[in-house]
Amino acid sequence: MLRGRTVLLLVFLWVSQCSHSEGLHALRRTSVGRQGTSGAGLTLTGQDANGVPLKRSKRGWMWNQFFLLEEYTGLDHQYVGKLHSDGDHSDGSIRYVLTGDGAGTLFIIDENSGDIHATKRLDREEKAYYTLRAKAVNKFTNTSLEGESEFIIKIHDINDNEPKFTKDPYFTHVPEMSPLGTVVTQVTATDADDPTYGNSARVVYSILQGQPYFSVEPNTGVIRTALPNMDRETKENYVVVIQAKDMAGQMGGLSGTTTVSITLSDVNDNPPRFPKSLYEFKVPESTEPGSTVAVLRATDADIGRNAEMNYRITSSDSTAMFDVSTNRSSQEGVVTLRKPLDFEKKRSYTLRIQVENSNPDSRFLRYAATTDETTVKLIVEDVDEPPAFDRASYFMEVKEDADVGTIIGSVTATDPDSSHSPVRYSIDRRTDMDRVFNVHSGNGSIFMLRTLDREENAWHNISVIATEFTNPRLMSRIAVYIRVLDVNDNAPTFATYYETFVCENAKANQRIQTVSATDADEPNSGHRFFFSLAHDASGKANFTVRDNKDNTAGILTRRNTYSRLHRSTYLVPVVISDGEFPMQSSTNTLTVRVCTCDRDGNMHLCNQEALVLTAGLSTGALMAIIICVIILLMIVVLFAALRRQQRKKEPLIISKEDVRDNVVSYNDEGGGEEDTQAFDIGTLRNPEATEESKQRRDIKPETLHPPIRRNVFLPPAHRDNADVRDFINQRLQDNDQDPTAPPYDSLATYAYEGSGSVAESLSSLGSVTTEGEQDYNYLSEWGPRFKKLSDMYGGEDSDSCKDS
Repeated sequence: MLRGRTVLLLVFLWVSQCSHSEGLHALRRTSVGRQGTSGAGLTLTGQDANGVPLKRSKRGWMWNQFFLLEEYTGLDHQYVGKLHSDGDHSDGSIRYVLTGDGAGTLFIIDENSGDIHATKRLDREEKAYYTLRAKAVNKFTNTSLEGESEFIIKIHDINDNEPKFTKDPYFTHVPEMSPLGTVVTQVTATDADDPTYGNSARVVYSILQGQPYFSVEPNTGVIRTALPNMDRETKENYVVVIQAKDMAGQMGGLSGTTTVSITLSDVNDNPPRFPKSLYEFKVPESTEPGSTVAVLRATDADIGRNAEMNYRITSSDSTAMFDVSTNRSSQEGVVTLRKPLDFEKKRSYTLRIQVENSNPDSRFLRYAATTDETTVKLIVEDVDEPPAFDRASYFMEVKEDADVGTIIGSVTATDPDSSHSPVRYSIDRRTDMDRVFNVHSGNGSIFMLRTLDREENAWHNISVIATEFTNPRLMSRIAVYIRVLDVNDNAPTFATYYETFVCENAKANQRIQTVSATDADEPNSGHRFFFSLAHDASGKANFTVRDNKDNTAGILTRRNTYSRLHRSTYLVPVVISDGEFPMQSSTNTLTVRVCTCDRDGNMHLCNQEALVLTAGLSTGALMAIIICVIILLMIVVLFAALRRQQRKKEPLIISKEDVRDNVVSYNDEGGGEEDTQAFDIGTLRNPEATEESKQRRDIKPETLHPPIRRNVFLPPAHRDNADVRDFINQRLQDNDQDPTAPPYDSLATYAYEGSGSVAESLSSLGSVTTEGEQDYNYLSEWGPRFKKLSDMYGGEDSDSCKDS
C-alpha cells in the first residue's frame, strides 16, 4: 500500500538487443497509489541533443515485474534493479528491506541504495520466476515509510538444453517383405527450454544412420521403410540412428541422438526343400513293426511357426508297408515300418515322400512352389532268423484211452533264411511238468508218454520249441492246445447219499424214495441212465425199482407191513447202467430203515441210528465228527508225552548251533586237595577201581545200558607206571561198545596222566614221596591268592609239619 506522501521509485536498467532501445540508458519510474495499479505521477526525465533538460509526464504502468537472464557467466553479481523511495533524501536515514523467494541467498539488496543483485547463476528450467517483497524503513525509528510492495523476478530463457529422447535405445520390428512407407515406429524427443520463447524448444528429426532402408519424418519422428520387400533371410537386423535438433534445425541449435534397433520379423515366404533328391537307408529284416527305419530332414529358410512342415508318402512300390510322420520338435520326417520285412521275399523298397508347409501364406503362393519331393530307397539286410512255424498255434485232439506212444499230431517249422538249416524240436517242460507228452526232435511228431484221463484234466496246453542245428541260440516257440476226448470208461452212480426209511404200516407198491444218477463221462448226446434191481436180489426182494425213463427211478415197497422189531434195516441193491458203448454199470446199495409212523406217514420212532439221522445228521457226517474228535485227543496225548520227556531229559549241551564236534564243559570247581568228598583221587591212580555201572549225565538213566568192559591185567609193579595208551584204549573201547553213546563225534576227557615222561610228571598227585625235598618258600612271592599254600608248605611251618 503506497501512501501519498511517499513515492517508491524504481529504476530499471534495460539492456536490449532491439534497435529501437538505443539511447535509452536509464528509466526511472515513480508510482503513486496502490501496488499493481497505474499511477499518474510517472515522470520521465532526460536531455535533448543540445543538453536542454526535457521533462514529460506520461501515463503510469505496471512496475511489478523484473526480467533476468538465466545462466549468467559474469564474475560479478548480476544486477537486477533498484528500489527507491520518494522519502529517501540520501541522508542515510532510509533502510531498504527485501523478503520473499531467495531473499538473502539468491537475491541481496543494498539497504542504503536499494540496488538488487543475484548472487548465483539461475536456471529457468529449475525455477521460472521468484516472488519478493520490498519496503523502506526509517533507520532511527524503525518505522515503515510506506507499505510493503510485492514484485516478481522472471528468469529469461536462453537455449541451454539439448533435446532428449524418451528412450535410448528403441527396439522394434517390422514384417519382412513390407511395402514402401510401412510405419516402423515413432521416436519422441523433448526440450526443457521455454517453448513460448523463440525456437529453443522447437525440435526437428533427421536420420544419421540407416539409409537407404529407413526414413524419418522431420516433425513427427515417425520412422518408415524406405525400400520395399526387404528379405529377412538376406538381412534380419538393422541399426538406425535418429537425431533431434532444436532451434528448428538451424545452425547453432543443440541436438541429441538415439539408436533404433529394427528386426525384420519372419513371414512364410519360403517353401521347404529337401537337401538331396535320393536317400538310401539299410534296414535289417528283423526290425519289428512300428520301429523307425528312416529319418528325413527338409530345410526351410523361415523360422518358428512358418518353418513347420508336413511329410507324406505320395507313392510306393509296396502297399501299406511304411508310414511317415512329422516330429514336431525337430520338424523331421520319421519313416516307420508297418509290416514285417522278409529278405528272402523282397530285398528293397522305393518311396516318394513329399514335404509341404503346414501354415502357408496366400500372399506368397504365386512366387514359388510350396512343396518338394524326394526319393527314399530302403535296402533290406539279411539276418539269421529263428525257425518259423507254419501256423500261429496248433490244436490237437486225442482220446483218453489212447495207448502210450500214440502220435496225436505234429508241428512244422522251417528256417526262413537262404541256408535252410535243419530244425530240432523239443517241448518246454515248464508247460508239461508231468511229462505227459514228448515230441520227435526230427519231424515234430507229438506222442504220449503217459496215459490220459479226461475226468482229471480235459485240456493240456504245451509249448514246442524249434531251434536251428547250426545256431541253437536261435529258437522260436509255438503253443499247442491238446483236447482229451471222452470215452465211456466210468460207470454211473447215485447222484447223492440217500437217507431212506419205510413205515411199519406201509402199503404195497408205495414209493418211499426217488433216486437219480451221475456219470463222470460226458457223452455227446447226453446221459441216459437205466435203473433196475440187482438180479440176485429180485427173488427175495422186499422192495422193487421202477425206472422213470427220465434218468430217475422210484423205490417201491412189495408188501404191506414191516416190523421194526423184526428187522430194522434193509439193503436194496440198485443196478445203474448207461447207454453208451461200451456200456458201463454199477451196483449201488440203498439203505432203508424201518420206522414207526402215524396214519399220515409221519415218522415217530426208528432205531437209535435212525433217530440220530432224523435229527439232521447223516451217518457220514457223524463218522467224520467222531474221527476228528479222536484225532484231537491223540494230538493232546502225544503233546503231553513229549512235554514230560523234555522235562526228564536235560542235555548237557544247550545251544542253538549244531552240537556235533563241541566240547562238553561241566563248569564244576573242586575244593582242592582238602576236599576229599568232591573228587576221588584214588580213582585216578587206580582206573580198575572205577564203578562198572557209572551212569552218563547226558542221557536218561533208565535207558542207559551198562558198557561192556574189557579187563586189563597189569603186573602190580607196573600199575602205577602203566602206559597211558592202555588206559585210553580201554576207555575208547568202552565208548565204542556203548549202545547209548551219542551218534556224533564228541570229546571225552579221562583225567589220567601217565608216567615215564622225560620231563617227569607235572601233577601234584605223585608228589607225596618227594614232598620233603621241595622248597615252597617261593609261594610267599606269588601274592595274597597263594598265601594259604605258603602258610601250609612254606617256611618253618612246613618243617614243623614234616617233623611231626
